[in-house]
Formats: sequence, C-alpha cells, structure tokens
Amino acid sequence: MSKRKQHAPEFKAKVALEALKGEETAAELASRFGMHTTMIHQWKRALLEGASGVFERGSKKGPEIGEERVKELHAKIGELAVANDFLSRKLKPWIGK
Repeated sequence: MSKRKQHAPEFKAKVALEALKGEETAAELASRFGMHTTMIHQWKRALLEGASGVFERGSKKGPEIGEERVKELHAKIGELAVANDFLSRKLKPWIGK
C-alpha cells in the first residue's frame, strides 16, 4: 500500500505558476512534473483564490470565535468528559482494572 506523495508549498507554487502562464497544457505539465492533471488544476485554483491574501495589510489573524460559541464548546467538553468518566467506570468490570 503506497502513501500519498507530500509536496512542498514551494513546489506547488511553482507548478501552479507554470499552469497560470499557459505556455504548456495541464497534461504536458503533469508529465513534466510527474503528477496528475487534477492536482495541477486544484493548485492553480487555490493560487488564484488565495492570491489576494498576499496584498492584505495587517497581521494575519485567525478567524475570531464569538463568546457564545466558546461557551457552547466548553459545555460540549464538559458533556464529553462526564460521558468518558461514566463509560470508563462501566468498562472496568470487563477489562479487570
């Protein structure tokens, strides 16, 4: 069973820029770089969608989570902790601990 090949971001950018140039077809690029044309199209689309982020000003911020969402997540963590504790106590007779 083979693992998927992991490509460096620099390589992805290089391939996507070559695709944007339009001097070669996706099939030609795929044979040149040894990959499937679908990946080239995906990387090209990702480059086009994310290109505007290069020119944004200010620091890079992650998406802000509202206080209400934080409360919901804390409540869910509490529920899961209680369920986990309950199940571990119920499982002890079968595992012998």
